Amino acid sequence: MLHSSDKFIMKGKDLFELQEWCEKKGHPKFRAQQLFEWMYFHGEIDPHQMSNLSKELINDLTSNCILQTLEIEKVSSSRSEATNKFLFRTLEGRFIETVSMVEENRHTVCVSSQIGCNVDCDFCATATMGIIRNLNTGEIVDQLKIIREKVESPITNVVFMGMGEPFLNYERVLRAADIFHSQRGFGLGAHRITISTAGILPKIKKFYVEGRKYKLAISLNASNDKTRSKIMPINNKWPLSELVSIGRTHAHRNRKVMFEYVLLAGINDSIDNARELATLLRGVDCKINVIPYNETDGKYRRPENEVIESFLEILSAHQKGYRVMVRWSKGQDIDAGCGQLAVKQESLE
Repeated sequence: MLHSSDKFIMKGKDLFELQEWCEKKGHPKFRAQQLFEWMYFHGEIDPHQMSNLSKELINDLTSNCILQTLEIEKVSSSRSEATNKFLFRTLEGRFIETVSMVEENRHTVCVSSQIGCNVDCDFCATATMGIIRNLNTGEIVDQLKIIREKVESPITNVVFMGMGEPFLNYERVLRAADIFHSQRGFGLGAHRITISTAGILPKIKKFYVEGRKYKLAISLNASNDKTRSKIMPINNKWPLSELVSIGRTHAHRNRKVMFEYVLLAGINDSIDNARELATLLRGVDCKINVIPYNETDGKYRRPENEVIESFLEILSAHQKGYRVMVRWSKGQDIDAGCGQLAVKQESLE
């Protein structure tokens, strides 16, 4: 009997990789398409239920392959909203968190791309974990697959805004997004898949050069470099001006870049900050998504509602080219809001 570490991780493989595997194992190439549809469109993990596969292929899958990479360890449900936080266990016993948020006809799943994170944003709970490893494509895909089974509402949107920096796991994240988008996979429109980054400039450029159609969200979180460098050390490598410039270069009507701005009390929420941000984004065809901070047990606080409203008023009054949005995060009572995801030992006991 093979140990799981000796088996081939089938989940997460794209059509080309499945074709290669089939040919290597002596199975007809057309079986790859059938296997792709069984794993992603149907979400099947038992080869014996894959009714149009050959007996030889079913035996090969059963004996030598892994078709599911995650198990549910715990589900935390909000008392006030249709929001659930899933704690998943990987094959080697590590843990990641994924959030399902249902509001009317919209079901958004916030998926993780790494176990931990090493970008070290000072206000983000995930940063306290450090980085353990990148998730493989199958582990990213299984988050969506399992939630699709466990939550009745059909999934309408996916955001790569969970644990980790997606663009530090670029190839696997984009491969997962392609599976989510495929009509023979999860069938989600490209405009319903959003990838968020703290600002990994080379990968942002690669994303645009490759002509990727998914939505891109770039986290600014400050109106000047001094403040951003304090709360996001990555700014010392790729500053605000460069991030806004690439957004300006690639923005057009059907594919606006979205900038995100987490409001932190006394840090980046002043009237002057709002005016600076308005000046920074003037003339850029983009969206600015303002996110009032979701408090953890750290040193940062959410601004008072009056401060938030004043910030939004100034930003809106000066807008030229950009569109202002505000996102009030779901699931804060279960630490499922943006920036709150972190696997705590006490949550496992």
